[in-house]
Amino acid sequence: MIAQDTRLGIGLMVAVTLVFSAQDAISRHLAGEYNVLMVVMVRYWFFAAFVIAVAARRPGGLRRAAATRQPWVQVARGLLLAAEVCVMVLAFVVLGLAATHAVFAAYPLLVAALSGPVLGERVGWRRWMAIAAGFVGIVIILQPGGAALQPAALIPLAAALGFALYSLLTRYAAREDSAAVSFFWTGTTGAVAMTAVGLWFWQPMAPADWGWMALLCCTGAFGHWLLIRAYEVAEASAIQPFAYLQLVWASGLGLLLFGETLSPTLVLGASIVVSAGLFTLWRTRKVADG
Repeated sequence: MIAQDTRLGIGLMVAVTLVFSAQDAISRHLAGEYNVLMVVMVRYWFFAAFVIAVAARRPGGLRRAAATRQPWVQVARGLLLAAEVCVMVLAFVVLGLAATHAVFAAYPLLVAALSGPVLGERVGWRRWMAIAAGFVGIVIILQPGGAALQPAALIPLAAALGFALYSLLTRYAAREDSAAVSFFWTGTTGAVAMTAVGLWFWQPMAPADWGWMALLCCTGAFGHWLLIRAYEVAEASAIQPFAYLQLVWASGLGLLLFGETLSPTLVLGASIVVSAGLFTLWRTRKVADG
């Protein structure tokens, strides 16, 4: 049993947001030069290798990691996440890091809104009010003149919906399977699916970009390792609010590396979305604690 340390868990989650923000910036660079499906495919190859290596070192090895009573649920999870990653990377290229993450920040609100019809959970009026406020923030972000044009902003919104459904399926799968089993299926299913699609869009890469691709794969594996450690040492409800720091770091990288700008409507809308999301997380934890 690993000792619980909330302060360490928070520090690890902050590190996770930094590493994943760097991964997003590299993804934007590579997807701006090469086909998105190819970039995500190579990224998934390394991710699957990392997942298999982690599973092989655990008690029971690969056989235990692959043992599930609900393979179709696990396959659906893996496919949803792979599709969400592709849509998210496309959004980085079309909208930029800041605007994409501002819209994507709505995914906890979508999780709360869909938890009733998908999982049969009860959502009280306070959380419904927070969900409504969050979508007011999304409307503010989508206003003409903001950093995200209305049609293009549907791309990260689709990614947020995909990730919300993936999160709900993960919670559903957790009723029967361990986190290690779900993690194994996430990586392997995604790698198989992306290979089947991505190989058709293969493009020769410049030597320097292979270096960036290697760094992308390393940041992905390192970020997931940090995330696993964070959830091992602290409760998810205690550290999850700090995941919103990824919006801050990604926006900063967008400003510094890609010349992006933060319009007043984007900042205001993102602030409302994040505040609503934090309230939803707090309220969910309070209801769970009784």
